[in-house]
Amino acid sequence: MKTWESRPSHYKCIRNYIDYCYLSLFLRNRVDYMESLVAYLSQFIFWYPLIMSLIWIAGTSLFFRYRERKNKVDFNKVEWPFVSILIPCYNEEETIEETVKHLVKVNYPHKEIIVVNDGSIDRTANILHTLAPQYQELRVIDCKENRGKANALHIALHASKAEYLICIDSDAILDLDAPYYLIYQFFNRGERLGAVTGNPRIRNRDTLLSRLQIVEYASIIGAIKRTQRTLGKIMTVSGVVVAFRKKALINVGLWDRDMITEDISVSWKLQERFWDIRYEPRALCWMLVPETIRGIWKQRIRWAQGGQEVILRHWKIMLNWKHRRIWPIYIEQWVSLLWSYSWTFVTLYYFATATSINELFIWITFSSFSLIFLSLIQLLISIKVDSPYDRILKYYLWAAWYPVIYWVLNAVIVVFAFPKAIKSRIKGGYATWTSPDRGNRMN
Repeated sequence: MKTWESRPSHYKCIRNYIDYCYLSLFLRNRVDYMESLVAYLSQFIFWYPLIMSLIWIAGTSLFFRYRERKNKVDFNKVEWPFVSILIPCYNEEETIEETVKHLVKVNYPHKEIIVVNDGSIDRTANILHTLAPQYQELRVIDCKENRGKANALHIALHASKAEYLICIDSDAILDLDAPYYLIYQFFNRGERLGAVTGNPRIRNRDTLLSRLQIVEYASIIGAIKRTQRTLGKIMTVSGVVVAFRKKALINVGLWDRDMITEDISVSWKLQERFWDIRYEPRALCWMLVPETIRGIWKQRIRWAQGGQEVILRHWKIMLNWKHRRIWPIYIEQWVSLLWSYSWTFVTLYYFATATSINELFIWITFSSFSLIFLSLIQLLISIKVDSPYDRILKYYLWAAWYPVIYWVLNAVIVVFAFPKAIKSRIKGGYATWTSPDRGNRMN
């Protein structure tokens, strides 16, 4: 019997041709599948931010119409309870004195100020020990080791004397009326109200990056909080300014020491135990934001990682019908993660396969700037809603494109943060902090 190798050469040519046809068909099918996948993902990449923007516009409008337009609270007709203001800090020698001195001036009638120095290696401890004898309301706790913001808040809570706690960052300037608006909600919303988150505003406004973040806080962060509150649940309180009922915190085991964003984590713990969270836009707090690309990158990676840590830990809420009101927020977090990876994959695919610069340019411009008109509407409504609290209308024209850039920036950040979130869940331990980028200070 003749082997294949001993047969005439034309038989080998036929076999090679058949093999070539099979290979071509296989590769063609693979290419067709890839092009179909990219086409579907491209549709998802376009429609998801479009739909979310419409939801944010509707949610913001409804919140403003039915919840936000209220008469001013008559502070003189309320018997205000004792309040503890908690300030964890780490390496804040440039900001902590200003923050403490301003808090002393806040005319809330019954308050104490507890500052926890979490093992700072700069002059923070010396400044606090100098301030403590000057103000009767001020109490200083000096920790020798950096164990993270959540651990510092644990210590401050155990030292506090009040049932209501207001937590602010060490660079924050609390509006004089903010404590009243925060605490008033607890009287007005019942015993199941566990937390009230305030409205952070930006102090440093003399650079391009800080002005862009003014737009972000108004058109995106503020809109999201208003919309989530309209839907029923809030993804996260603002760590820079939030009030808690101490009983609610104790009920959920306080803040998680192993989570990099303690504010997101405690928000989910509260709502998982059916404590309510409210958003009070009149409770203003002026904060400093990063003014360098590196500073913004580190901050947003931490935010994204913290949010992902939470959805990895609290997945069981999807198995409980009683938690159905928080399902939309939870699902949206996973869809946002999927969108980020889809955008990255499709963009890299076009970079690798585009036959001309025009083809690549069409994809980038279509996926980014086709949403600019909706971004203009979203920004206009958000600025209009926030304008009674902050004069930011002048930033509208030159920063109106920022909501579109937000989607692209957020996609890259989420992709980088997800492996960190998985690693953190495996590693565990204290979530310590580093000195943040506070930008250029404004007095």
